[in-house]
This record gives sequence, C-alpha cells and structure tokens, in this order.
Amino acid sequence: MVSTQPRIAPGRLRELGPINWVVWQALSRAAGTDDAHLFSTLGRTGGLFRGWLHFSGKLMPGGRLRRYESELVIIRVAHLRQCDYEMDHHIRLGKRAGVTQEKLDWIRTGPSAPGWNDKERALLTAVDQLVTTRDLDEPTWQTLATHYDERRLIEIVLLTNQYEGLASTITALRIQTDH
Repeated sequence: MVSTQPRIAPGRLRELGPINWVVWQALSRAAGTDDAHLFSTLGRTGGLFRGWLHFSGKLMPGGRLRRYESELVIIRVAHLRQCDYEMDHHIRLGKRAGVTQEKLDWIRTGPSAPGWNDKERALLTAVDQLVTTRDLDEPTWQTLATHYDERRLIEIVLLTNQYEGLASTITALRIQTDH
C-alpha cells in the first residue's frame, strides 16, 4: 500500500521565500483553495519552481491548442497515471473549457469511446501511446498530422509529457489533493 502522507510537507513563507510565497498564494486563490499543495510543495525549489511555472504556463493555458483540447490531453494523462490530484484539478478546469460529464466518461474509456470525432480520437490515441510506449507509431502520427500543424504536433507531445512527468512528481512526492 502506498503511503498517503506527503514525503515533503507543503512549504510556507520560510520554506518558499517571499516570491514563491506570493506566487503560491495567488495560484491557490485561482484554484479556489487556501493551499494548492502542488505549488506549496514545488515552491520549495526556489527559482526552479518559477522556471517550471513559466514552461507549464506556455503549454497551458498559453499554448496554441484550444483549451478544450489541452484539457482532454491532461485529463486523459491523469486518468492513465491514476493521479487524483491532477484529475481533480483538471476536471474543474475542463468543465470551464467544455469537457462535459459525458465527455469525462469518454475520456476514462479512451479513444475507443463511440462519441469522439476523428480529431479528438486521434488526439487521445496519441496521448495513450505517448504515456504507455513513450513514442508514437507512424499510423498514429500520420492521423494526428491530418488535424494539427507542426507547431501543435510538437505542443501535443510536450503537453502530454509535461503532465505525465507532473503526475510522476505528484505520485512520488505523495502530494495530497487540495481541500
């Protein structure tokens, strides 16, 4: 059984420093919680935290993919990795981006769910392959490339791997879901 206690306690002003403390406070409010544990934990890394936030923010929400598509990717990764923290947070964000309860059920089923259009199915197939094999086979790549330009193709790979890596970080550090 995996321990539910965090391996590294969420930081406060002393551990985060004044800049990361302010960032953590703002991000917690935006997330609708008093303590976004992900940020109060990762914030303990000083400037690395801010660099990671910049990179993450360039992918989502600042990427070229539609927010709805980004949330499909992230929620599917969270489901595949069984990452409750990522799932809980992005279900809320996904609803704002148009991920309905029905689509959430389809995400859990995967690309074989009967309701997806061709573009959504191609996107979710790519996510599944990246998470399970760390690669995309040629048919999946070619199908995805009929729907996305080169920049978005790169972004899909980066976004998937960013959230897969984040799920690993959350799991390994035992970061608890927010209240």
